[in-house]
Parts: sequence; C-alpha cells; structure tokens
Amino acid sequence: MTKTPLAAALLAGAVCASPGTAAAQSREAVVSRDGSGGVTVRAVHLPGGLRVDGRLDEEIYLAVEPIGDFVQQEPDEGRPATERTEAWVFFDDRNIYVAARCWDSRPDRRVANEMRRDTSQLRQNDTFAVLFDTFHDRRNGYLFYANPIGGLADSQITDEGPPNTDWNTVWDVKTAIFDQGWTIEIAIPFKSLRYQPEPEQTWGINLRRVVRWKNEWSYLTQVPRALTTFRGILKISSAGTLVGLRVPTSTRNIEVKPYVLGGVTTDRTLAQPLSNDVTRRAGGDFRYGVTENLTADLTLNTDFAQVEVDEQQVNLTRFNLFFPEKRDFFLENLGVFAFAGRASAGLAAGTGDTPYLFFSRRIGLDDVRTVPLRVGARMTGKSGRLTYGLLDVHTGDDSTHTVDPANFLVFRAKRDIFRRSSIGGMVTHRTTTPGVLGTNEGYGVDTALGFYENVRIDAYLAKTQSDGRAGNDTSYRGAFDYNADRYGLQVEQLVVEPNFRPEIGFVRRPDMRRSAGLARFSPRPASLHPIRKVTFQGNISYITNTANRLDSRDQTGSFQTEFTNSDVAGVSYIDTFERLVRPFAIVPGVVVPIGAYDFHTVQLSYTAGQQRPVSGGVVYEQGPFYDGDRRSISVNSARVQVTPRVSIEPSLTVNWIELPQSTFTTSVVRGRATFTVTPRMFFSGIAQYNSTARSVSSNLRLRWEYLPGSELFVVYTDDYDSAPPVGIPALRNRALVVKLNRLFRP
Repeated sequence: MTKTPLAAALLAGAVCASPGTAAAQSREAVVSRDGSGGVTVRAVHLPGGLRVDGRLDEEIYLAVEPIGDFVQQEPDEGRPATERTEAWVFFDDRNIYVAARCWDSRPDRRVANEMRRDTSQLRQNDTFAVLFDTFHDRRNGYLFYANPIGGLADSQITDEGPPNTDWNTVWDVKTAIFDQGWTIEIAIPFKSLRYQPEPEQTWGINLRRVVRWKNEWSYLTQVPRALTTFRGILKISSAGTLVGLRVPTSTRNIEVKPYVLGGVTTDRTLAQPLSNDVTRRAGGDFRYGVTENLTADLTLNTDFAQVEVDEQQVNLTRFNLFFPEKRDFFLENLGVFAFAGRASAGLAAGTGDTPYLFFSRRIGLDDVRTVPLRVGARMTGKSGRLTYGLLDVHTGDDSTHTVDPANFLVFRAKRDIFRRSSIGGMVTHRTTTPGVLGTNEGYGVDTALGFYENVRIDAYLAKTQSDGRAGNDTSYRGAFDYNADRYGLQVEQLVVEPNFRPEIGFVRRPDMRRSAGLARFSPRPASLHPIRKVTFQGNISYITNTANRLDSRDQTGSFQTEFTNSDVAGVSYIDTFERLVRPFAIVPGVVVPIGAYDFHTVQLSYTAGQQRPVSGGVVYEQGPFYDGDRRSISVNSARVQVTPRVSIEPSLTVNWIELPQSTFTTSVVRGRATFTVTPRMFFSGIAQYNSTARSVSSNLRLRWEYLPGSELFVVYTDDYDSAPPVGIPALRNRALVVKLNRLFRP
C-alpha cells in the first residue's frame, strides 16, 4: 500500500480527522454500541495484508473509521477515557491484525521502562492490549499487549482465572513514537490461536489502554473496577463482539521443535559425585492440530535446563513451602487442568491451605533433584461447552537419585453451565512414589458458579486411594465470595482428612478442618484528592484437626490506603494461636517444645508504585513468637530502573528471633539484574543467599529468540555451602549448559 502526504501528516500528528471533516465522514464505519453498553466491532478484510512496522501510514487507516470511545475502569468507572485511543482490526488469509494510535496529552511523562518479554513489570508501563475470546464462550481467551518501546507479553486465560503468562506463541508487534503519543501494530497468525471449525467466525474482543503516569486504565467495553486493574482484562464476559471475520480453510497445523544441548556438570552432593561431567542430549516437541480446537502435543527426552532457579524462601512454619511450576511443557494449557476453584501450579498459586489434586512439579522432580522425563503426551481441546485435557508422562530411572521409573496420568473434563459457571471432574494416577509402596489414584468433582457481576461459589469433593492406607482419605471445600468495589464478603469451609494423599498433587497441611471468613469495606473518599481508596478489612481463620482439636486460629484487622499515584500504605494487627502436638525444629539445632502459643503481631507496610524508576514494598513486623519474640523486615517486588534496558531487582527478608532456647537470625537476600538487548533477547542474573539452608547460589541466563518460536539459551548455575566446617564456601554443584531449539511450522 502506498503512502500519501496526508497519511504522512497524520503519522506526524499534524492532521487528525475530526468527526466534522470530509475525510472522517467518508470513512467506513466498523463499530456500533447498543443502549446497554454492548459493543460490536466488524473486522475489515485486507486482501494484500498489512506491513507491520508500527507506523500506521497505510491508506487503510484513512479509509476505515477507528474504534474509539474507550471508557475508564480506573479511576472513574464508566466515564470516558481522558486520553484518546483509536484502534483498528483487520485480517487477511494468514493473520489477524490489531493497530492503535494512542494519543497522549503529556508524552513527556510516558512510562516505558521495560523491554523484556512477559515480565510483570510490563503491566506497570503505558500499554495497549487486545483480548480475543476465540470460542466466544465468554470464559476463555488470549491476551496480547505491548508498551511504546516494543516490550511485549502474551498469555492464555481460562475461565476468567489468573492468566498463564508463561504461554508463548508466535506473533509480531511493532511500535513507533510521534509527537503526541505512540502507535502500535500487532499481527497474530491464525495458526497461533484455537477456535471453532467454521469459516465464518464470531469472537469476543476487548481492547485496553493504560496511561500509567496518571494511573488510568480504560477499555473498549465497561469493566468493573471492583476487579482491580490486574483482573479487569480477565473479565471476558464483559468483552464486546467481533464479527465479519473469516478464517483460513482447515489445514494440517503441525509444529516440530527439536533441540540439542551440551553442558558440563559438577555435583558433589551425590552418592557418586560428578566432576566436570560432559552432557550431550537431544529431544524435542511435536504439536499436531487435530482440528482447529483440538491439539495434541508430544515431548521426547524433555530438558528444562533453561528454566530459572527457584527463588529462596524463609520458612518459619511447620508446613510445606510451595514453589511454582516454571517448566514450559507443563505450563502450556495449564489452565485446562485447574481444579477446585483455584489455579494450577504457576498461576498466582501457592497461598492458602486448599490442596492440589494435580500439581505438575511432582512430575520429573524429586525434592530439588531432576528426574529424566523420557516421553510425555498431552491432548487439550474444547468441543461446544465441554473442555477436556489428557496428560500422560513417563519418567525414567536415575541411579544417582535412587528414583524408579514412574508413569503419571491426569484426565480433566469440565462442562460450561449457565453464563459463567462450570462443573467438572478429574482423575489422576501415579505408578510409583519415592519412599511409598504401591500406586496412588486421585478422584474429584468440582464446580464454580458465577452469579451477577460479583458473586462466586466454589466447591469440590476429592478422594485418594493409596496402597496401605484405607479410610479418612477425602477432602472437600465450599466457598462463597462476594467481591464488589465497595464491599467484600468471603466464607469458606475446608476439610482435609489425614489419609488424603494425592501423590501427584500438593497438600500443605493435612488432617484439618478450616472455617474462615472475611469482611471488607473499601470507600473512595472524593474529598481527599491524594487518596483513591481506603480499605478496612477483618478476617478470621479457625483450624481444628478432624477430631475437633483446635490447632490454629488467626484473627486479623487491617487498614490500607491506596493513593492516586498507586502507592499503598497499610497497617495490620494479627492475633494468632498455634498448638504444637510434637516438638518443632524451627531451624537446625533450635526446637520449640510441645504446647499452646499466642502471638500478637503488628505489621506496617508501604509499597511504592511500580511505574516509578525506584519501586517496591517494605514490610516490618514485630510481636511475640511462640515463647519468645520476633522482629522482621522484608523488601519485596523492588525494582531499580537504570535504563529502559537495564534493571536491578533486590529482595531481602530478615528475621530476628529471641527464644528461651536460642537467639538467632534468618536471612534470605536476593538480587536479580537484567539487560534487555531487544524484546526478544536478554541477559539475566540472579544471586541468592539463604542463611537457614546455608546456601549461596547464582544463576546466569542468556535467552535469544533468534527466529519466531526458536531460541538459544546459555545458562550457568552454581550453589555453595556458605558455612562449611573449614569456613570457606564449598562448592555443592555447578553447571554450564548451552541449548538450541528450532521451530518448524509448515
């Protein structure tokens, strides 16, 4: 398409076709709004496609009326956006295109300080996003967004739940800056999406514009601000309708992604230590689109050497810590396997006592050691109102880890009911478990019921069967959640019986009955301009064992202030009761005796908005701790912007504990540095110190997506004992790995 002087002038911001001009009156209309706020957008066919360069200088932008009239979610729900956004949706025989011109009254205050793909910091920038509900079921979708300097992110959304930000697909985006704002063009191949097998398509669509310097979030359609800025785009049921879209005729959608790997490993913690052991390995993934909405995946000799190491944590409780899933194969389509009203591993998970019937980290990991994953297969799809997933993985033996081969099987099916509700079931099977005789099976049914805009009810019933364990092997939960902007109310009942052991799942706290409630009041005082919202909240958790013995009780009262600049200050008072029925080794060499203990903790916190060059949160706590006292300070989610390409993320947690048995300090210190060469190439390094684990470790990574979907990784990892008998840090393990994969997509 040729450029014209008028198009060039429009790009420069010198010309803007207003509704009264001849250019605007002759434009093709593509958007309509009804009286209830519903929006319908018609996609425009481009036989010759679109050159994606971010400049918006083709004739089509003058010929087609832009999509506008965005409405605010924050700060003034339902009011017109204060900064103008113009958007377009096009398609050809291969791609769907979304473009936007984002006008800005103060372009000098634009926030664009992150280029790395998929990082959470990208949400704290000025961004433009598109959401596609490709099955038009008002529950599931794909999200794509980018900032003015080309930082990009994509994610997959299941049942309006937390986004799977580790989902990556092939797409392209380019941006450009002009005097009065910035522009963006996005191209997404139809092969990168899943949809119904009809040539004429109707999808759901929503568009989001974030002007971070004024903390304004606006959408094509109205999104309740009660959902918060994080969850707003997830409200797929609030999306508009996209019509006029024609997809390519069905073809065999095949992807092949082989890899080769070479490395050197030293591990002195094994029974037979390794020293500079050379590793050579090859494998790969194969994907076959059985239909447009059914996908089969196969992985062979899978390796996860490129995955960043787990972040160290402080554990001063007697319960298991949760570490999220980070491995690509298990993160793909992870939301399909979500069960019991909560996300699967890796999706904003790990808090609370609700167990997981399926937790993918139990596959291929024995404690902190990896177990060879020989072959895995997965099939996921959606047919009408039914969503289903099947996962079958076989792990190999490893003489150095004394782990036997095992097979893992998971089947999940879920049916949509009503407008925003579902009912489903899950079955899991594991052949062998280290240290446990026989097989293990798990079964469960669950439901998620959504009513009105703000009411949700979750319930599940699950059971496990293990050789040698009979009876008391059930878990169930019922939860009611009313979550409006001004008021909130939650009530929950959870039971986990002593023999409920999902050996392909995760149980933080066995043998418990938990009754909990929460009440919240969050007014927005219009007379206090610096303050956007204040929150008063009280909650209680009452936990007994299944014989009705009180084991734990938490009562919390908190007050929080959110400022218009997105800073947040809070204060909380926590009254805790804990009963120890056996001695508890809180750290090596320090044991808390059997007894009943009361804690009364005061917590102060302040979080600086992440759009700032220096941001992060500080939390200070003080109060009784078992039969002594504890003070703690933590710095979390901190980030220092050196340049838009270079950032440093420090983290710190220190506990000063005084008990009759001992006085000691626990510390976890972590620092991450990132240098982003381009949005698809970055260097990152993380260094960690954990005083309790006596560990000093580092992890350095280069990730380069040299072609769409094809990557080169160079990874170095080490771990030292920080307090050996001789007083000099002693090497435990070290590895250097180079991994190259290549995506073939006929």
